[in-house]
Amino acid sequence: MAGYGEDIDLTAWMTANGLALPAGAPSLAVLRQRGSAYVDGTYGPRLACSVPTGGIDQERAWPRTGHVVNGIAIAPDAIPAKWVDASYRAAYLIATDPTFGSTTVNPMQRVKRQKVGPIEREFFEGGAVEIGAGGLAAIDAEIDGLIAGLLCPDVSGEFAGLWAIGN
Repeated sequence: MAGYGEDIDLTAWMTANGLALPAGAPSLAVLRQRGSAYVDGTYGPRLACSVPTGGIDQERAWPRTGHVVNGIAIAPDAIPAKWVDASYRAAYLIATDPTFGSTTVNPMQRVKRQKVGPIEREFFEGGAVEIGAGGLAAIDAEIDGLIAGLLCPDVSGEFAGLWAIGN
């Protein structure tokens, strides 16, 4: 498997953003792979207005055929720079926090009722899950912002971004 971009470009992106990998971080190739998998897995399903150029067995979400952004068709062999940059951001976040992007939910860690001092609250729908507590995947606003303009409009014509609210 290959992540988006190149190791040298990931290094240049980190330098341009004033970032450095922590000691003991995985190799650049591994980080690119994990960052690409995160971005594809989190946002790829919202690219349903186009199809992978290489067909259903294509390794990555991009390149795509039939994808249009702001009325402009993206070439079927292109990978948008913002998608690559988002994968670099995810790679950096994974290097600094190996649990970033984990989507594992342990039902045994869900809270149904919680009491802190005199305040007690009860949750519906099986309880609250806190980010970083073995619960929901972390979301990064910078990644979300980079990807948002590339996502397909939903059936109502609104963009199906991560923070979209249903009608």
